[in-house]
Amino acid sequence: MLKGKVALVAGATRGAGRGIAAELGAAGATVYVSGRTTRDRPSEYQRTETIEETAELVTALGGRGIAVPTDHLVPEQVQALVERIRRDEGRLDILVNDIWGGEKLFEWNKPVWEHGLDNGLRLLRLGIDTHLITAHFALPLLIAQPGGLLVEVTDGTADYNATHYRLSPFYDLAKTAVNRMAWAHAKDLAPHGATSVSLTPGWLRSEMMLEAFGVREENWRDALEDQPHFVISETPRFVGRAVAALAADRDRARWNGQSLSSGGLAQVYGFTDLDGSRPDAWRYLVEVQEGDRPADATGYR
Repeated sequence: MLKGKVALVAGATRGAGRGIAAELGAAGATVYVSGRTTRDRPSEYQRTETIEETAELVTALGGRGIAVPTDHLVPEQVQALVERIRRDEGRLDILVNDIWGGEKLFEWNKPVWEHGLDNGLRLLRLGIDTHLITAHFALPLLIAQPGGLLVEVTDGTADYNATHYRLSPFYDLAKTAVNRMAWAHAKDLAPHGATSVSLTPGWLRSEMMLEAFGVREENWRDALEDQPHFVISETPRFVGRAVAALAADRDRARWNGQSLSSGGLAQVYGFTDLDGSRPDAWRYLVEVQEGDRPADATGYR
């Protein structure tokens, strides 16, 4: 489906980034995966997932995975990454900006005067500056030929975020800014025949989320006893299938500038999660908050 295509998934160490890289690989693409955590050099997350593991997964699924250690806050490193892709591949068809790194920085339900300032400002740099730095260097290669796709990954659709306060001013700003960023890039990319969208997964069963609930992917439903709404959750591969579907759609320009979700795109393209389900988390959350909770949450699966 994507054989011959070249992708860069920036921020592919774990979570949605790894899931997206995996599904692009499963579709046959060459996927460059970048991030700060390698087997030789952990990031401040101090976790075990590495970009080398992600690249190996891409290759195992049928693509070609290439790991490039990169700190996307360092322009010189991002420039070197893009120049390597230009030198080795001569093209870039898909850019996925999934850089984040703020899980340990935001403080729940804290006004700006109570939230740690250093953590908040660091969160903004990780969640916004990295995306702009990467776009600055990578988009010229993406538009070198028509048909390129930029996916800005965030948390929450533009509609949802416009009317719901997201944890703290810092987190709120970071996640709403990415939606707007994709819209702005769309204006610049359209004349070059390229498409820009923002994309949010639903409630992601990431490595960190599973760990927080004390479960594994194999027994994730055990968490429903304490958190029933976790029934709407999805694997990182679900949002990966959303990106793969967009990349394979010859009419993807129809989405230019839009804010999309994995669950919403599943209704359009017909893909499912690994277990055959089709969760639509943002639709579910809106209806729950509006007091119109469905009798059976699994109706969204």
